[in-house]
Amino acid sequence: MGDIARLFQTEAAAEPDPSASANAQLVEAMRIAEAMIFASPEPLAEQEIEKRLPRGVAIASVLDHLKASYSARGVNLVRVGGKWMFRTATDLAWLLAGGEGEQKKMSRAALETLAIIAYHQPVTRAEIEDIRGVAISKGTLDVLLETGWVRLRGRRRAPGRPLTYGTTQEFLIHFGLEAVGDLPGLEELKGAGLFDGRLPSSFSIPQPSDDDALAADEDPLEDDADAADAEEEAAEPDPAGSHQPIDD
Repeated sequence: MGDIARLFQTEAAAEPDPSASANAQLVEAMRIAEAMIFASPEPLAEQEIEKRLPRGVAIASVLDHLKASYSARGVNLVRVGGKWMFRTATDLAWLLAGGEGEQKKMSRAALETLAIIAYHQPVTRAEIEDIRGVAISKGTLDVLLETGWVRLRGRRRAPGRPLTYGTTQEFLIHFGLEAVGDLPGLEELKGAGLFDGRLPSSFSIPQPSDDDALAADEDPLEDDADAADAEEEAAEPDPAGSHQPIDD
């Protein structure tokens, strides 16, 4: 009987354990994803990572487990702009800030213009000025284009065919946003003390969208001449708004 029992034990031990095999596959997939994201100079899309993973492994599960494993480390795995990257833990960012030298602060006008573009895109220069109530100072749009946070989208189907502006993936990465829809809403802005509660009852903040598809009233950019037009537009005040005060 003892020999028979040992025979059954041997056969049982020889059978593969499905859970152990799946766990080993997950660990290997995590190692592959980790190496790819670490080595990539730019954030990686899930589709790019999934191409290199073993068949049958769920990419979402791999990234969720990897993100959790890095949650308490000096670098975190984060999803920004729909792509994945490693970033210094928020509470340790100050350690690296000292060696970067003095950073130039963006003017209030530029920040307000950036916020308007983020929430109201696609938006034209005239529409930005209408929302702010003042003309855009010389070079404000040029500065935002140079940062890479703002891009030319197209041309509005309106007299003069003005250029339309929108935000970029670099904007999402810099501000740590997974999508532009993660920008704070009105209640969050109130909670941060940015509004004093005396707003009109009809006041609202639009739900932002940075969809690459052109809006119904937009035409695509035609050629490189549009870039030159943008530089000229960014550098010179709009004659139509010259009667307005300029806020620097």
